[in-house]
Amino acid sequence: MNWETVIGLEVHVQLNTKSKIFSGAATAYGAEPNTQACAIDLGLPGVLPVLNSEAVRQAVKFGLAINAKVANKSVFDRKNYFYPDLPKGYQISQFGHPIVLGGQLQITLEDGTRKTINLTRVHLEEDAGKSLHEDFKGKSGIDLNRAGTPLLEIVSEPEMHSAAEAVAYLKTLHALVTYLDICDGNMQEGSFRCDANVSVRPVGQKEFGTRAEIKNVNSFKFVEKAINYEVARQIALLEDKQAVIQETRLYDSQKNETRPMRSKEEAMDYRYFPDPDLLPLEINDEYIQQVRDTLPELPNAKRERFCKEYGLSEYDATILISSKAMADFYETVVKNCGTANAKTAANIIIGDMNAALNKHNLEIQQAPISAAQISKLILRIADNTISGKIAKTVFETMWENQEDPDTIIEKQGLKQVTDSSAIEQVIKQVLEANPKQLAEYRAGKEQLYGYFVGQVMKASQGKANPDQVNKLLKDLLQQ
Repeated sequence: MNWETVIGLEVHVQLNTKSKIFSGAATAYGAEPNTQACAIDLGLPGVLPVLNSEAVRQAVKFGLAINAKVANKSVFDRKNYFYPDLPKGYQISQFGHPIVLGGQLQITLEDGTRKTINLTRVHLEEDAGKSLHEDFKGKSGIDLNRAGTPLLEIVSEPEMHSAAEAVAYLKTLHALVTYLDICDGNMQEGSFRCDANVSVRPVGQKEFGTRAEIKNVNSFKFVEKAINYEVARQIALLEDKQAVIQETRLYDSQKNETRPMRSKEEAMDYRYFPDPDLLPLEINDEYIQQVRDTLPELPNAKRERFCKEYGLSEYDATILISSKAMADFYETVVKNCGTANAKTAANIIIGDMNAALNKHNLEIQQAPISAAQISKLILRIADNTISGKIAKTVFETMWENQEDPDTIIEKQGLKQVTDSSAIEQVIKQVLEANPKQLAEYRAGKEQLYGYFVGQVMKASQGKANPDQVNKLLKDLLQQ
């Protein structure tokens, strides 16, 4: 039987406000446990929450960026459940009346295909604390620093049909929240985390299959692996005439498997009701327009501009705008070396720079090479001081030693040979050393031309100007 995968994602985005959503306690990451939890976060008797206006502004900003309906009136509710890292015994969230309804996100798959994913809702809520299970000898520790940190929960429609689509959606969403500067996007620190609802059904069936929810996956790679494992697990069960149980599961990256966490049938009733300590949130159209006026250039608009302004292919532009940091780095390079070199800049950043970043598991803002250094390297290609091939050698040395490209070129004697007479002499030596191949070429075996080019570049140690080599070689081969 052919099976169709159905995926819906719930993403928790930690907003980058300086204080918490209902208190003045700090939200900075990495503080000593329980040093950033005030009386309000702890739910002590007599305290009252006060809504953080900056969290509201950021939620509205996101809603406008996805072309959603920003509600003029939304309501905060108490979601009641008991867990050690939830000191009040309830979480303040939004249930029946969220701040944002609908919206769309356009994703681009690896083959260039574009797809629009619809969003169901986006709501504000407070984060819980964190349970720590290591170094406590069979016990658990509770750190409430994170309790009360403002979150946006972003819920998609179940419109993704593969792990690849889910990852493309997450990467697009991750880029958007960082472009909007409402989240730092740090997945290792929990600023951006995902719950994946996964089910399968026979192709052509309209009814959804029984879903499993995979909780709190915090990397793109693990999301892809978790979904692929879960899809295979459910298909195996169904083909063995067994039922898929609706449950919450955790992904174990060490074993590359999901395992049961709790059954949905046994989950408690959250008993939502409006929080009596918080008035309904009312937002007028004037405020929404004020926030709209602050929206930055968004990824899709930036991609179109890169194609038009810098003459890039859509593929190259899509890679460069995949993160705001990379797009900013690229534009700084082009500003320094000129738009005439925009394509060369794109090639180096997409090729050499990305390869080095991936190898060392770094983000572009952590790279040991600055945009100014890359610009200087490109200018040395443009003025024929070095060839594109030699530029790769210079780049590698820049990465290792953080030296100036001009210093590297001078120290290693990498300047390109542009003296026509010197290049001609090298070509003649190559032709003399390869009489058999020369005779075959002149007899009609023209594919040997590439062989001669390679031999000339090898003899010149890669320093001969490629354009001059081609021009002079063609002339001498005809003699």
